[in-house]
Amino acid sequence: MDDRRLGAILRAIRLDRGLTQDEVEAAAGTSRFVVARIEAGRLAGISIGRLRSVATALDVRPEIVPSWNGGDLGRLLNARHAAFHQAMAERLNGCSGWTFEPEVSFSIQGERGVIDVLAWHAATSSLLVIELKTEIVDVNDLMTTVDRRRRLAPRITADRGWHPKSVSVWVAVADSRTNRRRLARHVAVLRSKLPDDGHRVRGLLAEPTAPIAALSFMSIEHLAHGGAPVAGRRRVRHPAATLAGLTEPRHPSPGCS
Repeated sequence: MDDRRLGAILRAIRLDRGLTQDEVEAAAGTSRFVVARIEAGRLAGISIGRLRSVATALDVRPEIVPSWNGGDLGRLLNARHAAFHQAMAERLNGCSGWTFEPEVSFSIQGERGVIDVLAWHAATSSLLVIELKTEIVDVNDLMTTVDRRRRLAPRITADRGWHPKSVSVWVAVADSRTNRRRLARHVAVLRSKLPDDGHRVRGLLAEPTAPIAALSFMSIEHLAHGGAPVAGRRRVRHPAATLAGLTEPRHPSPGCS
């Protein structure tokens, strides 16, 4: 992020809108001193929250784009996601009666997106919407996304001849120290929306009976043959009470038993 350029942009927008620094201060809930420092490009010591507040007061959404000396971040993230898809495919392939499709895009009345995996159990007319998360960024956005895809799933699959009697959702999260820490902070909220765990997922894959809404960690580096590791290789222990119900066994069988 170019601090001086960002400050100059915000100042230019403020002047274009005919606002004073005092007016931006009041709208942002911060001090005139902070507004002046940001406009001067002196962001050292300014929190991201304050920067966003000042930008929001000017109807600006600042975007932080990280760069990395080690290479192409986009390629790295895509490799991690592809490894997760490979691991999930190997797991579902071992489940009798299930067929699945990866990367299912949809556009329904202005609502657009891509479902990571749709799995269908024809014998019981059970549909499973799978969301793969290599990292957790925004818990609220995750829950909103899950709700929307569960609601739209029957319409998305209608042209495939899949007419579900039940729709389940499973958020599979790559097992990592950072993801565990982030989810632990929101475990009560997450469990209110996604009460089921990895044990319920294995039960559904083995014999679909009732729909589930599940969230669980998935350790996948041992499944993603030839793929980039998604989770760290160190065994990380956490208090059972903090992450109760979120954890699957360290090396779950790729099958359904």
